[in-house]
Amino acid sequence: MKVLGISGSVKRPSRTAHIVERIVTAIGRAADVEADHIDLADAAPVLFRALRADKLDEAGRAIVDAVEAADVLVVGSPVYRASYTGALKHLFDLVDFRALQGRRVILAATGGTPLHGLMLEHQFRPLFGFFGAVTVPTTVYAVEADFTEYTLSNPAVEARIERAVAELFDLLPATALATGETHPALRVVSRETAAN
Repeated sequence: MKVLGISGSVKRPSRTAHIVERIVTAIGRAADVEADHIDLADAAPVLFRALRADKLDEAGRAIVDAVEAADVLVVGSPVYRASYTGALKHLFDLVDFRALQGRRVILAATGGTPLHGLMLEHQFRPLFGFFGAVTVPTTVYAVEADFTEYTLSNPAVEARIERAVAELFDLLPATALATGETHPALRVVSRETAAN
């Protein structure tokens, strides 16, 4: 199973990138996965060389291909002007609208106040609804106080990560029925989750 973490932050160091990495790591503890990461601090300049998918160069095409080929996406963004970043939007503008149908997605964000967390429901989730992706119910949101420097240190946010990952595996049966595919490692984890 291919898991791809995408950080929509365009600066480094990044609390958003750290949250995305923590979620991908938690998925890796629960199943045998092939994990990769796209950091828009690096990828955005490559992607902005093209305004349309048919104008992507080889490096840009490789980034978009990685998104389209992933079985699971973990997508995070800092809240910027009441939404996700423009760099992240541009990436998904380049993704084929049919490519993410039925794919599972965990959503994450970082922001300045707890109220900024509403972006996840009002901006982020509808984006993946357009693609026909299956977003897990629990989102992961953190503010600056949840970190020690750039490392997550709030157990409540850690608990949300674990809950989101558990829901990811709980969603597998419905997704597998829709796509006809079931990964063996996920079948095992899904049964264990159901038994608990």
